[in-house]
Amino acid sequence: MFLARLKTFFGDRERPRLTALEIVKYVGPGLLVTVGFIDPGNWASNLAAGSHYGYGLLWLVTLSTIMLVLLQHNAAHLGIATGLCLSEAATVHLKKAVSRPLLASALLAAMATALAEILGAAVALNLLLGLPIPAGAILSAAVVSWMLFASTYRRIEKIIIGFVSLVGLSFVFELALVHVDWPRAAVGWVVPRISEGAMPIAMSVLGAVVMPHNLFLHSEIVQSRQWNLADAAVRERQLKYGFLDTLFSMIVGFAINSAMILLAAATFHDAGVRVTDLGQAHEMLEPLLGKGAAAMFGVALLLAGIASALTAGMAGGSILAGVFKEPYDIRDWHSRLGAGLTLFTAAVAVCFVGDPLRILILSQMCLSIQLPWTIFLQIRLTSSRKVMGEHVNTRLHTATLLLVGGVVSALNVMLLLSYLT
Repeated sequence: MFLARLKTFFGDRERPRLTALEIVKYVGPGLLVTVGFIDPGNWASNLAAGSHYGYGLLWLVTLSTIMLVLLQHNAAHLGIATGLCLSEAATVHLKKAVSRPLLASALLAAMATALAEILGAAVALNLLLGLPIPAGAILSAAVVSWMLFASTYRRIEKIIIGFVSLVGLSFVFELALVHVDWPRAAVGWVVPRISEGAMPIAMSVLGAVVMPHNLFLHSEIVQSRQWNLADAAVRERQLKYGFLDTLFSMIVGFAINSAMILLAAATFHDAGVRVTDLGQAHEMLEPLLGKGAAAMFGVALLLAGIASALTAGMAGGSILAGVFKEPYDIRDWHSRLGAGLTLFTAAVAVCFVGDPLRILILSQMCLSIQLPWTIFLQIRLTSSRKVMGEHVNTRLHTATLLLVGGVVSALNVMLLLSYLT
């Protein structure tokens, strides 16, 4: 199905050519998902990968992006074709004994995700202003809650697009200060190899990319344009061209994640520094690249933490609303309760757990346990003709998704075992 979309774009000359303005109309929802692709957990994994192994693990960003495009496009396809998000579809088409436990675990996963995002913002405030982690967590959660509850979806979308753009520009600035070995980087992007001892970091890079809350969120926010309420021709066109949003957004995520590894490889690895946490990276940047680079790093981390916490809150609201067969609407109390619980629980956990590294490990363990359930729930729904009608997955598409789901799930189980041993 994904290849069919590409063929439609580049091989069908009878269809009208998309103009730049036409493409812009479809771009937006995917960028909200991209934020989860560049959250603080990814920062920690990517900086560790670049500082320990240089350019050698860049190919993992390539692989994870390909898998992410397939899964996220499939989630968006469900939303457009049915007018239901993943949570609503599970509630409508599965028995309560199956759907309720699955969705409860998904809500817990959204909370675990928000925990890492709030922590990332709190760490950034600590690095920039010296604010204690608990105080930074409470302040970050309060700011995110205010932005989420006081803004319309379109305003949130614009804010996050702005944040993603600033994070991207910050890494352009950082990379301009270092010497990147581009030939080695080019090889690293396409040649798979894992050095001795690199498996835990490699699994962390891959495991931090595909996140359960993003699959729920994408199936919800892709409906913000309300194409599913238009006539059949509009829906068909959106189904054919909507993946551009996913493809473009994942490429943006690919570029930013690659930039993190490139920066760590050119700065820390070449200097013989092994980065183990975000605070250490910030401290080492100043003597290596100057105060401006260290400050830019902290600001970008703060923006990434705030933006990704916003999307985690939205995902929590969408999941709980779906349990009641309702779409996400921040004015509705089900959505507000889901978003509020997600952010409040995350802030409280950061304050009481204390150790940032322990918090990150705890959140990643929760995601590793829940992710396979969400992936195979999605495949089950999008492969059902009863759910999708004429837009059901083809056998080839289902087989491809099952392969991707199996690989992602196996890597997350291995990552979980590495934490427990």
